[in-house]
Amino acid sequence: MNAPYDIIDTVRLTEKATLLAEQHNKYVFRVRPHATKTQIKLAIEQLYKKTVLAVNTCNYEGKKKRERTAAFGRQASWKKAIVTLKAGDKIEFA
Repeated sequence: MNAPYDIIDTVRLTEKATLLAEQHNKYVFRVRPHATKTQIKLAIEQLYKKTVLAVNTCNYEGKKKRERTAAFGRQASWKKAIVTLKAGDKIEFA
């Protein structure tokens, strides 16, 4: 297995992610595109010492962007993980 820091890139702190955390005890992370749900679950449990009940993932294709010339480039594709924690567990991001 990879190290937890190799699997989880960043925490997504958006308005929607904040509402999910407050109302449903779900937290949103940006993870490596080839990470599996099991690897994500183990990484969160090791990093934050919390109990993970479920992991949902979404794959996002990189956007098409225009460069200086007439050619088009592409941003990198990425993966988002929505992690549900056990009732009573919270992760504080300060």
